[in-house]
Amino acid sequence: MRLAVTLGDPAGIGPEVVLKALADPDRPPGEVALYGPRDALADRARRFGLRPAEDLGVDVVDVPAGGPVPLGRPSAAGGRAAALAVLRAADDARAGRVDAIVTAPLNKEALRAAGFPWPGHTEMLAEAAGTPDVAMMFVGGPLRVALLTIHQALRSVPAAVTGDEVRRVARLVHRELPRFGRVRRRIAVCGLNPHAGEGGLFGTEERDVIAPAVEDLQAEGLDVQGPFPADSLFVRAVRGEFDAVVAAYHDQGLVPVKLLAFGHAVNVTLGLPFVRTSVDHGTGFDIVERGTADARSLVEAMKLACALAGTPAG
Repeated sequence: MRLAVTLGDPAGIGPEVVLKALADPDRPPGEVALYGPRDALADRARRFGLRPAEDLGVDVVDVPAGGPVPLGRPSAAGGRAAALAVLRAADDARAGRVDAIVTAPLNKEALRAAGFPWPGHTEMLAEAAGTPDVAMMFVGGPLRVALLTIHQALRSVPAAVTGDEVRRVARLVHRELPRFGRVRRRIAVCGLNPHAGEGGLFGTEERDVIAPAVEDLQAEGLDVQGPFPADSLFVRAVRGEFDAVVAAYHDQGLVPVKLLAFGHAVNVTLGLPFVRTSVDHGTGFDIVERGTADARSLVEAMKLACALAGTPAG
């Protein structure tokens, strides 16, 4: 097994958590190649007394920033280095030179400053792989939560929650769930509005869009139910009634996962031609100079990447 691990934005905690994860005895065995600025790794090792990459038995694919990267704030140079490292790793994954990609966090403002159009890793990797049929799913504790919409303003979400998207994401989750050890594939879909619309009193998206899509999926033989009020659905999922939840928007799905498993949860991109996992946290610009960043989520992301890379899709 050979993992590609990207450093994320070099202005953040990515290089620090990568070095800590590699030194963690709980990290999975196998070869590791690091993608990102070599000098960022050397800087964090020196600052915080961490074992340098060269002593950890890993390869470093140097992706220089090409300019100064001030710690703790977004910059074009940092965004450029982060994006180019991910794209280089994606090329190697598509060519079979690595078995999976694990990404440390990047910064969306820095990506934009560097001139890139993507709002995050998911969209970047989908374009790099030429695969638009992807979905973001978080795995944490007893929850597996996929998102219908990802990085967009709340005011734009209702129009983006379409029947086509409900069907597409639910089918993708259904296909991939056995790789996560969930062979029954019971999927619940969240409503968009409070109380799932309360029969149309608080919105009609559930009645007009989500429910018909769920009925279509049931007609295909998929075990999909909903729409359910989100405020009680996640309790039912934690108790074991469902194997996965499809949430309508970013915070609706991620708040329950991070409440239960922050620091241990893993972000997975479903639908790519290669395995990609990531941490459940951001760049940590506010703590980058303290040396206190926690590497547990990256260790879990590495472990899950190895497990998924060894398990065929359903």
